[in-house]
This record gives sequence, structure tokens and C-alpha cells, in this order.
Amino acid sequence: MSVIRSAGLRGFRATVAELGGDAEMLAAACGLPVAALDADDLLVPDARVDDVLELAARTLDCPDLGLRIAQRQDLDMLGPLALAIRNSPTLDDVLECSTRYLYLHARSLRVTVEPDPYGDRGVIAIRYGLTPGLRPEVQSMDLGIAFVHHMIQRLAGAQYGLRSVELSYRPLAPLERYEQFYGVPVRIERPNTALRVPKTLSNRPLSGGNEKLHRLAMAFLAQQGGGPDASLAPQVRAAVQHLIGTAASGIDAVARLLNLHPRTMQRRLAAEGASFANILNDVRRDAAHRYLTTTDLPVSQIASLLGLSEQATLTRSCRRWWGEPPSAIRRKYASNQD
Repeated sequence: MSVIRSAGLRGFRATVAELGGDAEMLAAACGLPVAALDADDLLVPDARVDDVLELAARTLDCPDLGLRIAQRQDLDMLGPLALAIRNSPTLDDVLECSTRYLYLHARSLRVTVEPDPYGDRGVIAIRYGLTPGLRPEVQSMDLGIAFVHHMIQRLAGAQYGLRSVELSYRPLAPLERYEQFYGVPVRIERPNTALRVPKTLSNRPLSGGNEKLHRLAMAFLAQQGGGPDASLAPQVRAAVQHLIGTAASGIDAVARLLNLHPRTMQRRLAAEGASFANILNDVRRDAAHRYLTTTDLPVSQIASLLGLSEQATLTRSCRRWWGEPPSAIRRKYASNQD
């Protein structure tokens, strides 16, 4: 069974309420947990999400429901993938990590970059679709491709050079509504659903990113291959190891990287006999020992690399870990090497 994180339903409750509907009643009618309307970290069947979107569109007589919901969504709903995307140096890097790791958010969704379907060498197609064999539903496809469009707008600017939108299906709302939404020609019943954009866009530098955080997030994503029932403690440890020493190494940032609420993460760790504080302490201890015994870095710099506020904090930590200050640990290691 293919699943998607419930973050994909962000904006559904508010949009339905705006239209005068009852989101909880619609969810219950489709067998969707009501909690999925407000939580990000539940895994729900793709089919249930498709069903609730289609039912809401029919019940509320809103054929452009998917477009409306997309306007309320943001990158944060992608969890760990969002950190990599926000800190990507170029759109090409955004597309690469989306192509490789979108499955961590939704198992059946795919984003790929392909040659222009019309043969224009100055244009590429950002294709959005499902795993082969799955039937696309109109509202889900509308929501997905519109979200990709808004993601690029937020990263590259509102006027990023979109040439046309290709839809592999016949939309329910009038075509004029889609062309108003995208601001370009929209063609329907095409072989694939895609955004046609200038090829030069892929190499355009993006502002506000942090290349180090991008590399760390990508390395973390590469380690995420376990299923939803896999132990959480090793994943938290890997996340802390990648983020340690950055501004985003606290519990909120680690939970966001794992697409979990901090309280949910703490509860699951407790069930495994672990805690975030203990994991962070262990990672810092191991890293401190490595820096002290294998580098000549100043102790103040090591403290910064461990995310500690000052050198004195590292000194107190070393006394707690090993009963002696950083300088003694270095001397002891150096004498053992002689």
C-alpha cells in the first residue's frame, strides 16, 4: 500500500472551512483519520487522500479545490527534504534532491527533469507524476503540480520564466482558471504533467541558502531508508551528527528534519529507552574526543563546532565525561603516541 505523510493535507481544513464545509465529516466519510488534518507525521494511504480531495470538490462544488489548497502550502511540509531544498545553491540542486528523495514524503510521487516535449533545446520539462500503474486523480494532480510551481516561485522568484503547463488529464475547472492561476498557456490531455521552464533556470543561483546545511541535509537524507517502524534513536543520532555545530542543531530542528513534532519524537524515543538530551550528549562527547585527539584546533573552536556557547562549557563537559579538562586529554593522548 502506498502512503503519504499527512503533511500533504496542510491547508485542507482551512480551505474546506472557507467554502462552508466540514473537513472532519469529509475525512471520516473517506476512512481518513481526523488527526491527519492537523498533524504532519502520520502515514496515511494515498488512496484515502485522493478520495477526500475528490469528495470535497464534489460536495462543495469546487472543481479547483487542489489549486486552492496548494496556495496554502509551504516547503516545510516536506520535512527533512525541505531543509535540503531551502539551502540548495541552485534550482538544479533543488530538482536533484527532489528527484532523489521525494519518496520520503510520499512513496508514489515522482519529480523528474526531462527534455522539452516540443523539442526546444532552450527549455526543460519538470515532470510531476505517480509511480507507473497508479491512476492519477484530478484534485491530487492539481494540488501536486501547483505545489511544485509555488515551490519554484518561492525559490527563484514569482516570474521565473514558466513557458507553459502540460496536464496529462482533463481538469474539472474551466481552462481559463488554470491559465489565470499559472499565468501561461495550459495544455490538457498531454502525455505527461509538467512545467516547461527555461533551461538556464536550473543553473541560476538561489539566495538565502547555506551550502553546508544543504550538504548535511543531503547526507542525512541518504541515510533514511528505513520504514516507518524502524527504530528512531539511530535516525535522531544521525540527524544530530549532521547538524551538530550549526544554528539548526536543537531539538526543534532535528524533529523537523525527521518530519516529526518535537513532542512526538520525544515520546517515541522514550518508548525506545532513549532521550534527545542523552543522544545529543553522546554525539558531543564522541565528537569532542575526536577533535581533541586528532586535531590541533583551539579548544574555543572545538566548543563552537559542538554547538556549545563557550569554552568553559566544554571544559565542564570534559570533566563530567572523563574527569579531566580538555588540555589533559590532549596531553594524555599525545604521550600515548610517543
